[in-house]
Amino acid sequence: MTHAADASPIRAHARTPSTIAVVGFDADDTLWRSEDYFDDAQREFERIVGDYVDLADARAAERLYAVEERNIAIFGYGVKGMALSMIESAIDITGQRITATDLHRIVVLAKEMLAHPVELLPGIRDAVEAVAVEHDIVLITKGDLFHQESKVRRSGMAGLFRRIEIVSEKDPATYARLLEEFEIAAGQFVMVGNSLRSDVAPVLALGGWGVHVPYHTTWIHERDAEIAAADRGRLRVAASAEEVAVAVRDIACVAAAG
Repeated sequence: MTHAADASPIRAHARTPSTIAVVGFDADDTLWRSEDYFDDAQREFERIVGDYVDLADARAAERLYAVEERNIAIFGYGVKGMALSMIESAIDITGQRITATDLHRIVVLAKEMLAHPVELLPGIRDAVEAVAVEHDIVLITKGDLFHQESKVRRSGMAGLFRRIEIVSEKDPATYARLLEEFEIAAGQFVMVGNSLRSDVAPVLALGGWGVHVPYHTTWIHERDAEIAAADRGRLRVAASAEEVAVAVRDIACVAAAG
């Protein structure tokens, strides 16, 4: 789904094929805090089911992730999918002994997560504005549509982006579709994000560029990513928001040099 004041193609016809035309930014844990809230919710989930079973013996965390991973294809990413997976897991882990009261506590957890404030990461607005001076920028995020729309709106940053894309998955096919809509080649695109698996690896595989901005906590599903040796030269790491614009500028220089 596309959301933007100007949803027209981002054309790079006036630029050479080696010029970086568009820089994409991830949202959750790149622009604002997100995984912290999921981690807090999982700890509360474990406290709830811990009243019924020994968490280690029951392998509660492992079983919850297995259910979440299986349910991605049904519920997608985001708070609602996690909440439904927690309910399913709680029933299974406790041998159906969990009470309606405790199941309701899980529902309340989800509501609290959906209502949490949007807290921008230190320095990120300045970093995005600095990149926007030199390149067209777009926001590409995945997750629950309503929740992501709400966070983008409440972030106060929506007006900075030429396009805002809320997608169900971030994989090579999705990025290839977006690049076709932007009317640019993969080599003219840089993706900035905290997840190697979702934000960086698929773009590198297409021939684009990536800036990895590690976050202090990452969902296990997003941790593993294979970066081909041939693609590593198009990857930069920014240890903080302040380094993002520097990394993008370095990429632009290398790309221009061919």
